Amino acid sequence: MKLSDFDFDLPEALIATRPAVPRTSARLLVADGPVLHDRHVTDLTDWLRPGDRLVLNDTRVIPARLNGQRFRQSAQGPVQARIEATLLEPRGDGTWAALIKPLKKLKLGEEVVFTDDLSATLERIEDGQGHLRFNHVGDAFDAALNAAGAMPLPPYIAAKRPADERDLVDYQTVFARNSGAVAAPTASLHFDDALLARLADIGVNFTHVTLHVGAGTFLPVKVDNVADHKMHSEWGQVSATAAAEIAATKQAGGRVIPVGTTALRLIETAARGGTIEPWEGNTDIFITPGFSFKVTDALMTNFHLPKSTLMMLVAALMGQEAIKTLYAHAIQSKYRFFSYGDASLLIPQAQKPA
Repeated sequence: MKLSDFDFDLPEALIATRPAVPRTSARLLVADGPVLHDRHVTDLTDWLRPGDRLVLNDTRVIPARLNGQRFRQSAQGPVQARIEATLLEPRGDGTWAALIKPLKKLKLGEEVVFTDDLSATLERIEDGQGHLRFNHVGDAFDAALNAAGAMPLPPYIAAKRPADERDLVDYQTVFARNSGAVAAPTASLHFDDALLARLADIGVNFTHVTLHVGAGTFLPVKVDNVADHKMHSEWGQVSATAAAEIAATKQAGGRVIPVGTTALRLIETAARGGTIEPWEGNTDIFITPGFSFKVTDALMTNFHLPKSTLMMLVAALMGQEAIKTLYAHAIQSKYRFFSYGDASLLIPQAQKPA
């Protein structure tokens, strides 16, 4: 497979920079096998049925973008430089890997002051990333970061506007529990408590798993031959309870429907042996056409970037030609794309609503 197989032309005007308000008013393109239906997220109750199980990623996005100052004594006296740090992931030694701009203005051992309560020292540099040790750990670090940081908006939004107070709510799911992500599981942003309650009322079940979405989700694929791409790694956990719930749904003939590619990648990682099992660790699963899905029956997801690994994933589920048709329809119908955009419900086999 060539990277060009997953390319398409997207008008820039279709890149959403703010979410639909309310969340559930976003449009929903339902692919019921080869048949497309233009609906809204509120219409999920027409397409999901008793015994279905939605798998939700309950990761919580941290306000990972920080702005601070580096102070230094020079021959001309005290000097300072503005430093921007975007946290990527915690490391085993207690530091945080971060993208630092401009990295050349920060030396090993120097401190960056973000607020009166939050600062960090650069301990080492690896693969173009700085490793920062903060002056707080645990709950104290979380509190200081929440006060100092901004939401790490995806590059295609950050290029158009800075993060603001609205993003602290907009870029977080209503069921976020476990802090650690630096990008949101964006398909889940379409749910509110009222919609979740309506779905529960009709007999839809919910399972929570955790995959801390990393900045690697936005990394471009740079190889022409898809098989040569090295997938980024992200930490996830499928608890024993979650695995048992998913297994019970499969056994009972219900559909397992992950909300978002992150949840799908995680449960398929946990089911590599053929059946879903409890699992915890770093997954770099790379799903491309030809992949054999073990537990996923359908997928709710947003519209993805051209030539991305996520385009390859949805093509693996639905078929490349079906995805080309679906995306052409979405562009022609002016669906909103990417993290704050509209959603799709992808059902590989034609199935009628209950």
